[in-house]
Amino acid sequence: MEIGMTLPSMVSGLDRDTILEWCRRIDDGPFSTLAVGERMAYPNVEMFTTLAAAAAVTERVALMTTIVVLPAHPAVEVAKMAATIDVISAGRLRLGVGIGGRDEDFRALERSDAKRHQVLDDQIATMKRVWAGETPMEGINPVGPAPVQVGGPPLYSGALGPKATARAAQWAEGVAGFLLDPISQDHESTFRTVEAAWETAGRRERPRHVTSFWYALSDESPAQLNAYARRYLGIFGEEFGGAMADACTACSAAVVTDAITRLEEAGCDELILVPTSADLTELDRLIDLIT
Repeated sequence: MEIGMTLPSMVSGLDRDTILEWCRRIDDGPFSTLAVGERMAYPNVEMFTTLAAAAAVTERVALMTTIVVLPAHPAVEVAKMAATIDVISAGRLRLGVGIGGRDEDFRALERSDAKRHQVLDDQIATMKRVWAGETPMEGINPVGPAPVQVGGPPLYSGALGPKATARAAQWAEGVAGFLLDPISQDHESTFRTVEAAWETAGRRERPRHVTSFWYALSDESPAQLNAYARRYLGIFGEEFGGAMADACTACSAAVVTDAITRLEEAGCDELILVPTSADLTELDRLIDLIT
């Protein structure tokens, strides 16, 4: 199982030096991927801009969106931004996409969240036309640049429900999930369900299983993880968001190691860890743990 790393992009107050140092250390480290997540109505750095910076200062690691809420954006614009990052990175981008679960991000971007599943399917088709050099719609010229990867960056679905997985089996290379508690969940059952959807769709290749979870390895790990999760999940209200935050468990080396073992045994292809602090010692501790 490969292990990737997410930039601490959801931590407020990031500066240039911190972002670039995280990028360089991830690229120099034992990681397969450098990922960035998306939120709009939140004090985080913007995802595509940050990935473009990462593309310019890294040479080796794959770059991944985890995930872009596609229906909140115009499909042609996302296709163009993704192709540009693919060019800057020399073909290292992977695009995780989903429908999102926060209506305030849609409202902030002045986009409707109606019929999001169908909108996403239609947008995927549009982006593939853009990447193939075709006109995205009648009366519009082809949109460049051409991505380095033939056919465009590989697509991953962030939706794991039965219907959403069945739809993703039509166009995705794999799934990009997220775990609050990586210890108690039945990873093997989840992965087998996704594989069954691929088989039903007539896909010969096995879906690629990618997942993530928040972690903390500092001296104040339990409090750090819980505070981060409560801030991030606060949109769901004190009671529900707090309960989800309390369910997060990866706040010790033992738990992180156990989760890695369980996921690998269940057939996970890549785990992309998400730090809950921008302190570079969190990255150093993780490197010491996995090497």
